[in-house]
Amino acid sequence: MKAVKTFLLILVAASFAGAADDCRLASGWKPDGPSRTFTADDLYEYLDGGAEGYLIFGFVRLEHQTCAKGADSLVIDVSEMNDPDAAYGLFAARRDPRQPLRRIGMGGEILPNRASFAKGKYYVELTAMPGEEYRPTLRVFTVALEKRLTGRSTPPGALAWFPRGHTSVRLIPRSVLGLRPLKRGYVAEYSNGQAFVVTEATAQSAAAVLAALRRRFAGAKEAKVADEAFEFNDRYLGGVCIFRKGHYLGGYAHLHKGTEGVSLARTLASRLP
Repeated sequence: MKAVKTFLLILVAASFAGAADDCRLASGWKPDGPSRTFTADDLYEYLDGGAEGYLIFGFVRLEHQTCAKGADSLVIDVSEMNDPDAAYGLFAARRDPRQPLRRIGMGGEILPNRASFAKGKYYVELTAMPGEEYRPTLRVFTVALEKRLTGRSTPPGALAWFPRGHTSVRLIPRSVLGLRPLKRGYVAEYSNGQAFVVTEATAQSAAAVLAALRRRFAGAKEAKVADEAFEFNDRYLGGVCIFRKGHYLGGYAHLHKGTEGVSLARTLASRLP
């Protein structure tokens, strides 16, 4: 295996106090200089244009630690998110959907020069530069780090709500479907459209959101799905069916012409708790 001059490792650990010890998770690596901590106020100083991608998912803090092994360097960034769903959401947003999902924490991937996973409130990303085949070392670090992390190792329950056949499921941290009232939720991609589920705090708040959306779209007509629902066609959203089931809002959008949205929405509603 060829040596690399720079090895960038972005990871999340349960305890920020042990950042220097993370360098020793693989043989021969050791800390090289003190660690640095970044918060939402100064994350741009470190990630520059990439900071927003972390902040929208509920970023809390990041600790930066450089490690060294001979001429090689290892940059360790320890990040914490607001909750496990946010950590998994960041992982899903940054991973390569064409690659297989590995059973590391809540989910992970290991590529020739990059690896990542999420566990609990933490997101872990490892990137080898300048792009050598570095999977063995990446695997050593991911296995060791996963064992050190605390928190949930099972994927978000929302992933099981969507019927089979989707190509991906992502957490949208704000404005699901581009609609501001739908604050945060999961969206699944299908060949004939998108399915979505948004969780509100109460059934009353969910009903208020649904009412606001119905007023927004002229020509919407009532549909018989779960507690209440309506459907419509829109220039930008295509065929749409939105329902409420308790404190959940869900449905389909961007449906192709001729696709029966109400039937699909009923199936989705039946899978919600």
